[in-house]
Order: sequence, then C-alpha cells, then structure tokens
Amino acid sequence: MTTPQQPRNPLHGLTLEMIVTQLADHYGWHELGTLIPIRCFSHEPSIGSSLKFLRRTPWARDKVESLYLFMLREQKRNAHAKP
Repeated sequence: MTTPQQPRNPLHGLTLEMIVTQLADHYGWHELGTLIPIRCFSHEPSIGSSLKFLRRTPWARDKVESLYLFMLREQKRNAHAKP
C-alpha cells in the first residue's frame, strides 16, 4: 500500500527532528523557549529532550509545527521583498 501524495502539505516528508533542528537554528533555543514556553526549550535544551517531550505531547507538537509553518511563510515573504 502506498501513501497518497501531499504536494500542498509543507510538512509532508519532514521528520519532527528536522523541524525542531531548523527552528533551533533559525530562532535559537532562547527565542524558541520564548515563542513556545515549554521546559524542553528553555531549561538545558537539546534536540533529544525536545523530541522525547514533543512525541508524547500532541498540543506542544502542534505549536512547534505551527511555528515552523510561520517561519516558512516569513522566509518566503522576506525572499520576495528583497530586490
């Protein structure tokens, strides 16, 4: 059985690890902990501890995915605004 294609879903094909890594690279852990106030981002943050928490906590994962989509829109908007 094959999975259906999702060409309009920007999260399709991305792992949670890829999303968290890109957010941490873009915002930094401190800013990420401010934008999404959860302990795994603000107290001794790491990819591993964040993934462990986010995999068990659907509401937090939803917030991370939403912030990732916002970051993508922001990057796209900034790329189009530059001459």
